Amino acid sequence: MAIPQSFIQELLARVDVVDVVGRYVQLKKGGANFMGLCPFHGEKSPSFSVSPSKQFYHCFGCGANGNAIGFLMEHTGMSFIEAVKDLAQQVGLQVPEDDVTPQERERAAQQRQKQATLTDVLEKAAKAYQKDLKDAPRAVDYLKGRGLTGQVAKAFGLGYAPEGWRHLAGVFPDYSEPLLVESGLVIEHEDEKGQDGQAKRYDRFRDRIMFPIRNVKGECIGFGGRVLDKGEPKYLNSPETPVFSKGRELYGLFEARTAIRQHGYALVTEGYMDVVALAQLGFANAVATLGTACTPDHVHKLFRFTDAVVFSFDGDAAGRRAARKALDAALPLATDTRSVKFLFLPPEHDPDSYIRAHGADAFAQFVQGATPLSRFLVDAASADCDLGSAEGRARLAAQAQPLWSALPEGALKQQLLAELARDIGIGSADLHQIWLKPGPGQRPARARSADAAHAPNTAPANAAAAPHTAGPSGVSGSTARGGSPARQPWSGSGRSGSGNWRRSPPPPPRMLGQQRASRSRVDRAVGLLLANAAAWDRLSADDHAMLAHLPAPHGPVFAWLEAQLHEHGPLPWAALREALRGESFEAYVCAEVEQATVAADSEAELQELDGVMNRLRCDELERESQALSARAALDPVARERLREIHERLRTLKTIPLV
Repeated sequence: MAIPQSFIQELLARVDVVDVVGRYVQLKKGGANFMGLCPFHGEKSPSFSVSPSKQFYHCFGCGANGNAIGFLMEHTGMSFIEAVKDLAQQVGLQVPEDDVTPQERERAAQQRQKQATLTDVLEKAAKAYQKDLKDAPRAVDYLKGRGLTGQVAKAFGLGYAPEGWRHLAGVFPDYSEPLLVESGLVIEHEDEKGQDGQAKRYDRFRDRIMFPIRNVKGECIGFGGRVLDKGEPKYLNSPETPVFSKGRELYGLFEARTAIRQHGYALVTEGYMDVVALAQLGFANAVATLGTACTPDHVHKLFRFTDAVVFSFDGDAAGRRAARKALDAALPLATDTRSVKFLFLPPEHDPDSYIRAHGADAFAQFVQGATPLSRFLVDAASADCDLGSAEGRARLAAQAQPLWSALPEGALKQQLLAELARDIGIGSADLHQIWLKPGPGQRPARARSADAAHAPNTAPANAAAAPHTAGPSGVSGSTARGGSPARQPWSGSGRSGSGNWRRSPPPPPRMLGQQRASRSRVDRAVGLLLANAAAWDRLSADDHAMLAHLPAPHGPVFAWLEAQLHEHGPLPWAALREALRGESFEAYVCAEVEQATVAADSEAELQELDGVMNRLRCDELERESQALSARAALDPVARERLREIHERLRTLKTIPLV
């Protein structure tokens, strides 16, 4: 969905960034601006400034900056589209949707109203449960017995659902209101009638500690309830509703946003109490799945906030099974710039008890030494395989194939191919050839890999968020999140009045090779990235900085592109072309994009971009290596950096280079 820039400008003219930021950060007037503690890094004195005149925020400590849309994206993990819709709803604007019928638009508006009403009902119940907790000594004693303070209980909004079948009848004036059933707070039995002839109703949660589940905007969308004494089930979750899906939501993510950035990783645990107890003990970066296996949606949501995820599981068989499901969910999103690890606790411990027994520092070290995704993949593929026999090695090959195929293309995938080939006892090329050949009733591995990366409810790896970094020249390194809009149509070899470029027929292979040889790699990167702007998210923060620091015209072009993506989200070339008008590099960029559109499809262009970027990374590292060589003999720091560079170059050169 592409949103016109004119609408974005109108939206930002109506929205007050002070109000938007003030929903999440406590601001105080300080001269012409408002000041507060930065939500993007830990600090004790305010360095976060919000300007009502410029409608802009800026942190003088970490460099975070942007407008109201950018703040919602960075602080809540919303995509660009989600942030625009959220702000538009606040100011009463309708986001243009040219491809939607009036009937569909009306249904969408009704659905949004229903969701808003349901969250209001759930918020009211959450406040009632919090009040009831204060009047329930048995529940308070239970939480104190688990080592929780009132401060942590308040931060997570913990409450208590009293005993009794219809306690909520005293909270809501009309206990027969259908919204109470739709929200999951009340259960209705159609086959049981009361004296009034109506279906019997009763509260879903009774005599339980209540954990409100919040979305990334902080709205209550459901509950988890834990029994105080013995009873089944120990944990009871809200059912699926129009505002709550267990396969997409993570408990504690709203509360953990800032801590995830501060710690540098998200810790995924198995329960509500794990999250709350870890926050009490200094690990407020913990979240939990909601009584269901980890899904690709969970992983994708986490990667909006961080490039590093650690899954924590019990060390027993059940924990291993859960870890395997998390592995399957993470594989399609495990790009070379991300880290996924698996932490297996001793059988006698959960995270809370481990920290209390060994200390926070020991737990931090334990997390640091967690099993990397690559090693766990090999372990999972090797399960029940006798590598001392040909049959066992063949079994390994069969079990490893779907796991390896699910990985996105990159250095990690190439290295794992080599490692698995060594274990199987054949060459990498031979193993790859075997995997590309479909067996009876099978599709080729490449097709299955594509299917895995684009499965339902799974966003492609290149659509996930890059971390927020302060880019060169004051340009924020934060890029837009969310799916890439469709490329605009192409139709001829000139430029039309609307700014669209027409696609020329692909040149013959020989001409194409000569053309690539005659143009610089950086020029090629300009063309490919402007033609596929959403691919900026495929690159790491280091790549962004490297490109934006290049001499003119390249560096200024990449800095401009980064600013456009931060402001407007992933844009088709037609929209970028209009934004280029009047820029000093307009003619140069247009020429490079026209040269870039020689591939038969965008996927081929993205594959070429990967090769171009690998060569540019190598060029940059080789330049740094030459600069350090003279100092390495006398400077230990330079010598260590030189070793790291050579190791990184060896890794990069395992990937085909353009």
